[in-house]
Amino acid sequence: MKTTFKTMLFLALAVVLSIDVQAQGLKMPQASTGQTISQNFALGKITLNYSRPNVKGRKIFGAMEPYGSVWRTGANSATVITFSETVKIAGKDLPAGEYGLFTIPGKDEWTVIFNKGAKQWGSYEYKASDDVLRVKVKPINLKDKVETFTIQFADVLPTTAKLQLMWENTLVNVELSADIDATVMASIDEAMKGEKKPYFQAAQYYFNNSKDLKKALEWVNAAEAADGKAPWIKLWKGRIQMKMGDKAGAVKTATDGLKLATELKNQEYIRLHTELLKETKK
Repeated sequence: MKTTFKTMLFLALAVVLSIDVQAQGLKMPQASTGQTISQNFALGKITLNYSRPNVKGRKIFGAMEPYGSVWRTGANSATVITFSETVKIAGKDLPAGEYGLFTIPGKDEWTVIFNKGAKQWGSYEYKASDDVLRVKVKPINLKDKVETFTIQFADVLPTTAKLQLMWENTLVNVELSADIDATVMASIDEAMKGEKKPYFQAAQYYFNNSKDLKKALEWVNAAEAADGKAPWIKLWKGRIQMKMGDKAGAVKTATDGLKLATELKNQEYIRLHTELLKETKK
């Protein structure tokens, strides 16, 4: 009851202050600014809504935010994170959905929590029974102070990324990953049954994910037959040939691609074909 009363009191105060400010026609900056960020990841998207408090000369972790206590991971309302597809958090499955992102800071270890209670003020209504997933992570000490609490995505690759929490002199990395290979492979197989076959994209996926290179070469050749003037198709064909150990073939393809890129005055593909030719000489 105390927790509920406290929450209602905070909300009531916020409403009163908001009405009072509107009545006076005032425009005032927020003490902890809000931020919404989104990140395409694997085959889906991750969206994050949170408020960003500042250090303001205070001691944060182990003091203002005590070790061993549940933190809203920001300011104001609880931080909300939404996954459009199932992902893995530190190797553990987390279903698609909307979650409150709570944490329990510790000097040597943090607990990162994904909780059903996304819509709440602070962590006053937090219930451990609503936890969907908890993972343990080691904090990293930063040399330079981060004044404004920051959540960001880093080292974003097709199926791995890091969700980073940074404030004061602390960095916490939460490892994200996704297992999408079976879905993509099934999608390629289905698309190849249609009239417009994605030869080029399929060849790229096979190359990047160490699939059947003979099949990749077959598909890129089909793409080349449909558009023989595209230097980007030549580039990927040359890369596939190099990976298959056919240096002579890669040299010819890259030379042809360089000529096409030069004719088009496409500086990016001039550079890429030149780099591929250098690679063939190693």
